[in-house]
Amino acid sequence: MEDELSTLFKALGHPIRRRILDILKQSAKTTGELNEYFPEVTRYAIMKHLTILEEGNLVVVRREGKYRRNFLNAVPLQEMHNRWVGKYMQSTANTLLNLQAVVEKKGDLMMTTTDQEQSRAFRIEQEVLIAAPREQVFKALTEQAGDWWEFRLAPKGVSSHFSFEPVPGGQFIEKWGEHEGAVWGNVYYVNAPEEIRLHGHLGMQGAVNSSYVYRLLEKEGATLLQLSHTASGVIEENWEQEHSEGWKHLLGTLLKNYVEQAK
Repeated sequence: MEDELSTLFKALGHPIRRRILDILKQSAKTTGELNEYFPEVTRYAIMKHLTILEEGNLVVVRREGKYRRNFLNAVPLQEMHNRWVGKYMQSTANTLLNLQAVVEKKGDLMMTTTDQEQSRAFRIEQEVLIAAPREQVFKALTEQAGDWWEFRLAPKGVSSHFSFEPVPGGQFIEKWGEHEGAVWGNVYYVNAPEEIRLHGHLGMQGAVNSSYVYRLLEKEGATLLQLSHTASGVIEENWEQEHSEGWKHLLGTLLKNYVEQAK
């Protein structure tokens, strides 16, 4: 853990690398596109910065044809946050940050419905390393999801339970009451324990097409869990950030702790 933190702090230690993360927070970029943000820096230097960010697990790279597309992986930042920021401190910090945002925007917070809801798309790529065999991680992701999946669509104060069938046509479903419930995902591809793909709104409403994929890679006795979540349609501006934060918490904290503490 300490070695991972040292690598993480090294990755965050240069202003260009921090700026790259700011850019990738908005959307994924190819190496060439990133280079355009830094006209005073050579492409080779940008590639070196990206390599250091990869080593810190802050950037996830996906090959798309001849291009290398870079995605922000915020999971290590969540782990650092969990170590030094308690839940009570978080509430206070969020309050101060919200106040700062209101002061700095000076009344520009009002948005019309047209501004908030329009045709958009987003793609989230995250990775988390879990110290357990991938068969165990796959089982926790699916059959045991109800043990750690924190988010609920049930009305406040109403208990619910989850079930997840990791077979083609299976469902990841939350049920409450006699006939009430919600489908979090419909399974359309399974290659256990390596990959499972689902369609699901994940709390979004309306004309949205959303799908998410779990890939599990064996890595030195542990499992590298890769998440890909894509969505398009009538998407509110805050949904991408909310889902990115949600996945960080679900996979980087809840699932990781659930699996590793069960060993």
